[in-house]
Amino acid sequence: MKKSLVVLLALAVALGLVLGGCQKQAKEVKIGIIAPISGEAATFGESTANGAKLYFDQVNAAGGVEGMKIVYFVEDDKGNPTEGANAYSKLIDQNKVSAIVGTVMSKVSLAGAPIAQNKGVPMISPTSTNPAVTLVGNYIFRACFIDPFQGFVAAKFAYNDLGKKTAAVIYDSGNDYTKGLAEVFRDEFTKMGGKITAFESYTAGTSDFNAQLVKIKATNPDVLFIPNYYNDAGLIAKQAREMGIKAIFLGGDGWDSPDLFKIGGKAIEGGFFVNHFSKDSQVPAAKKFVADYKAKYNKDPDALAALAYEAAMIVVDAIKRAKSADPKAIRDAMEKTNLETLTGVVKFDQNRNPVKGAVILECKNGQAVYKASVNP
Repeated sequence: MKKSLVVLLALAVALGLVLGGCQKQAKEVKIGIIAPISGEAATFGESTANGAKLYFDQVNAAGGVEGMKIVYFVEDDKGNPTEGANAYSKLIDQNKVSAIVGTVMSKVSLAGAPIAQNKGVPMISPTSTNPAVTLVGNYIFRACFIDPFQGFVAAKFAYNDLGKKTAAVIYDSGNDYTKGLAEVFRDEFTKMGGKITAFESYTAGTSDFNAQLVKIKATNPDVLFIPNYYNDAGLIAKQAREMGIKAIFLGGDGWDSPDLFKIGGKAIEGGFFVNHFSKDSQVPAAKKFVADYKAKYNKDPDALAALAYEAAMIVVDAIKRAKSADPKAIRDAMEKTNLETLTGVVKFDQNRNPVKGAVILECKNGQAVYKASVNP
């Protein structure tokens, strides 16, 4: 009888070990993806979600991360700060995510970041370039360069590469991204010796820019800096050309959408914009990413997709090094990131911003093509 009891206990222990092992193999790490899949920046949201999902799917296909399958949840912030805040709360409180990749627009990230910070869940924005985003706290990261660098690159390209000495600016005063970029460009261009002939703003929802463009035309600038999203930029370019403004159009990464060419048409041809990534990159990892993305989604990736892919890489790398799905452990590992990505090695500065270069793309024959690279 005693012998039988011993045997039964041994079998129970063995079974427990087997079941424990199975449970370990079945562990999941939950990650949120937030993007403006609808609303004023819908193409941005689609690219962002696609880029992050592509990488997470590839990791899962290769066996997961530290024995864990990645389960991701996608939320649409609609480009609206209130919707964004709700998305952050839902992912953290209901879905119990360990990290968040998102979101795109600075104004929405600024609404969501305090929630992530207060609840102790790391977030990494692929594309929010406003410096204030990561200043919210030590759980907030980004995968993109920030507006002061982007504004400097645009001003340097206009003044040195294009050799232009006068510039006008038109921007959306209610958008943290466009306002910040406009101000940096103005200050940097002036420091270099250039002259800002007009600095015009408009409110969100404007579709007729006649009042601002009349003032700009009167100053006859060499360059018109349009640091807005693709939808407004395309309309402004079209109306400016119709009015007879001959300035070279220059913008920021908010131009990066195929809809820019649909909206702006011939008016946007010959324009330039600062960006984070070019599909023409010859970096092996970038070439593979472009091929993989095109195979899955049947179109070339833009910088939004590339940065979301990089943000996903950074999160997974942190999980690997932390060997944990614990949000704090992931955050601590993210802070020590030293990772080769699509655009080079990513390390974070004291404010959790990556130090990385930029590219200039030219609007040519209905496409954004590589023109030049600018490093810090």
